[in-house]
Amino acid sequence: MKRSLRWLSLGILMVSISVLSLSTASQAQVGIGISVRIGPPALPVYAQPICPGPGYLWTPGYWAWSDDDGYYWVPGTWLIAPVGLLWTPGYWGFERGFYGWHAGYWGPHVGFYGGINYGFGYGGVGFAGGEGRGGAFFYNRAVMNINVRNVTNVYSKTVVVNNTHVAFNGPGGIEARPTRQEEEYGREHHTEALATQRDHEHAASQNRELFARENHGRPAIAATGRPGEFSGHDVVRSRAAGAAYHEPKMSPREARAEGGNQSEPARNEPARNAERNDRPAARAENNRAENRAPQTKNNETRNNEARNHQARNNEARNQARNSEAGNRGQKASHESSRPARQEKAQKQARPEKPAKQAKSEPKHEGRR
Repeated sequence: MKRSLRWLSLGILMVSISVLSLSTASQAQVGIGISVRIGPPALPVYAQPICPGPGYLWTPGYWAWSDDDGYYWVPGTWLIAPVGLLWTPGYWGFERGFYGWHAGYWGPHVGFYGGINYGFGYGGVGFAGGEGRGGAFFYNRAVMNINVRNVTNVYSKTVVVNNTHVAFNGPGGIEARPTRQEEEYGREHHTEALATQRDHEHAASQNRELFARENHGRPAIAATGRPGEFSGHDVVRSRAAGAAYHEPKMSPREARAEGGNQSEPARNEPARNAERNDRPAARAENNRAENRAPQTKNNETRNNEARNHQARNNEARNQARNSEAGNRGQKASHESSRPARQEKAQKQARPEKPAKQAKSEPKHEGRR
């Protein structure tokens, strides 16, 4: 009996773990990972390199974000796909003043990717680049660059798409909402990007030629034959920028600091401030600020009075110094004139010498 209960408990635990893992994987890379105030450039115009062989699936290029340098281009590439899974590309969505990144994922169907026309089967809705038939994947040669000598499972079906290169969903961009079917696909079990995809994106972030501030929306490496191969004959250059490039008015750090990491749609700054002011802690802080205001004014008044008093003291000291200097000057002048006055007084005190007595009278004229 105890052994049966033990096995039953273990079974319940394993089922719980499986459900939790499924739920976690289903939500992986679906929410917003990055949000900034600067919108991505238009998607560049480029051709698709030839498919290397069976089992490869195309993943379109996209603009990624760096906190140091802003947007950089992650080239589209062919890679070995997980068996039975398709790639739903990530996309930028604009809402309430911020551009948020919705990461891509692997699943049994292609879900909503913002209505963005990434090309090569990703025209904005679903995937027209190929389909599964009898356990094998067949490529649509009308939208995929397929060499029949390498790949034999092919068909041709014309696809008409809106020829736009806007890289984000929302006001000012692609005004698209998920269909009911895409919403159902979004609730399926999903798998996050492969390690090869993450390495491919990291390699792109190290290449200066791929940053929008350097290439102005026209990257030198637009697509590659395999992940991480940024040189060789399978590298494709951009034909043109998707639209005129406009230099951002703020630095990447400024844009990222205001956007930040968010697990929900970005909100504008006035709304966040109003919400903060409605919180009890915010109201208490505002009250403290208001109480500090009169005290600050009193302190300023006292400081002004002290400065005025100090200025008056300094003025009095300056006047005293000037008066003292004048007294010393007068005293020096008085001292310098004293010898002259003494000499004059001495001259006046001495009696005048009597005049020399007249010469004796002349001798009497001859003897009588």
